Amino acid sequence: MTSLTVSGRVAQVLSNHLTELFGVMGNGNVHFLDAAEQLGLRFSAVRHEGAAIAAADAYYRTSGRLAAGTTTYGPGYTNALTALAEAVQAQIPVVLVTGDAPTSGARPQDVDQAAIAAGLGAATFTVTRDAAGSITQQAVEYALTKRTAVVVAIPYDLAALPAADEELPAALAPAGSDDVDGGLEQAARLLAGAKRPLILAGRGAHLAGAGRELRKLADRLGALTAGTALALNLLEGDGYLGVAGGFGTDTAAGLMGEADVILVAGASLSPFTMRFGHLLGPDSTVIQIDAALQPTHPRVDTFVSGDVKSAAERILALLDDPAAPAASPTDAWRAEARKRLAEGPAHHPGSAETPDGRLDPRSLAKALDAVLPERRTVVQDGGHFVGWAPMYWHIPRPQDLVMVGTAYQTIGLGLASAVGAARAVEDGRTLVLASGDGGFLMGLSDLESLIGAASSAVVVIYNDAAYGAEIHQYGSQGLTEKPMLIPEVDFSGVARALGAEAAIIRSLEDLSALTDWIDAGARGTFVADCRITSSVRAPWLTEWMAASQAAKATVAG
Repeated sequence: MTSLTVSGRVAQVLSNHLTELFGVMGNGNVHFLDAAEQLGLRFSAVRHEGAAIAAADAYYRTSGRLAAGTTTYGPGYTNALTALAEAVQAQIPVVLVTGDAPTSGARPQDVDQAAIAAGLGAATFTVTRDAAGSITQQAVEYALTKRTAVVVAIPYDLAALPAADEELPAALAPAGSDDVDGGLEQAARLLAGAKRPLILAGRGAHLAGAGRELRKLADRLGALTAGTALALNLLEGDGYLGVAGGFGTDTAAGLMGEADVILVAGASLSPFTMRFGHLLGPDSTVIQIDAALQPTHPRVDTFVSGDVKSAAERILALLDDPAAPAASPTDAWRAEARKRLAEGPAHHPGSAETPDGRLDPRSLAKALDAVLPERRTVVQDGGHFVGWAPMYWHIPRPQDLVMVGTAYQTIGLGLASAVGAARAVEDGRTLVLASGDGGFLMGLSDLESLIGAASSAVVVIYNDAAYGAEIHQYGSQGLTEKPMLIPEVDFSGVARALGAEAAIIRSLEDLSALTDWIDAGARGTFVADCRITSSVRAPWLTEWMAASQAAKATVAG
């Protein structure tokens, strides 16, 4: 029996935890990829190393299952750093398997990869011949328990050497429920006495599988509900206000601001969710239940560190205890919300005409929602256009909206992320990528990867021939727009050359080409090169700009 190499041992342990690999082959990982192939792991080749981690990241966000990216050492590794930083910032467990300097010492071309990873907040686990398996297992368990990206480094001179036999430690058992009764009793008392309660769910609630329990709690209290963009529609039902923050309506935000007790379940209360400090009323009481060890926002009054699902179940039990203060929910709060939501303005429908004759992105988004298949999983790159999908498109489940780049404030990861999501979506669902022209050009090499990976995908490019966010933020201040402009690219021509179907969308009538493709079975990849105006500013960016100006004024004062 042939003994495993060090690379083989790494692949063997990973095969116990995952089935999907994404990456680019090179000297530093060729032996690992050979071993992975023999073990039956599915390798999806991408064309830029940054796509290796971005694809693995999106695979997890879409499926809830771990995946790994892999690159060679040196330039392959450094090419992956932006995506690695995004995964760390977004708290996504993902594994980067990479080559590294030989154990005998760094070569002239080597860099200190562990130090670079540490600067991004990612831990590096460098394997040895004696403990390649146990070190790899430690890395996986660290990624899953800490919800972060990790690096598994294989020194170049060890990659093909036989690995020592070793007895691997047992995998960690899933963590049990936390004993947090004291804080939950306080939370139950506050909620029982609330007149206008609100439950705001975030991605942590979705990952904990707490949607059913939180909806039941909301009904028990007569509470309104909302979600962050990463928990979109998790609490959909009677009293649901939609998304909190700059992607929501002003009417919904007004109702949230009137809540007297807010239960924040698995949400970090980011500046975007909080509308830069303007979402919640100044006198509201804020309870936060989160897997974090301490409150994530200064507005939190009562904090409970624990599992959101278990905590919601315990609060329900406490409310049903005959000895507890009785909660007396009425329909008045929800009835008022229904009335105001029905009478208040919804999102702007867009305009038929624009100053430059190009499409209004709001009108386009509404029209696309009617055309795109109902069973859809949406991946969004970063950019000015980022709000149009959560504002105008029906997105059925939280895992059907993969927003990349928002944690690290980057663009260009959309195409790579779509590759990972395409490997995760169930049969019969259509992957929809929303991207801007600037970010799309950054990741263009992986359009070919997406075409190869996706059974059904639509790519929507909001093409304003510019870096739109910069046009609105800085062009509006009189700064030169020359560096902000992008020569108009015919993405439809590029897409056809790589094997996709495509059309330039200059009017809403041009969407008939996409409709025809969908009616024919929606198989393969369709690229819609949508020529939009840069004259429409997204509401979230207006809020951002106002907050930035206020901050500058405070510093100047």
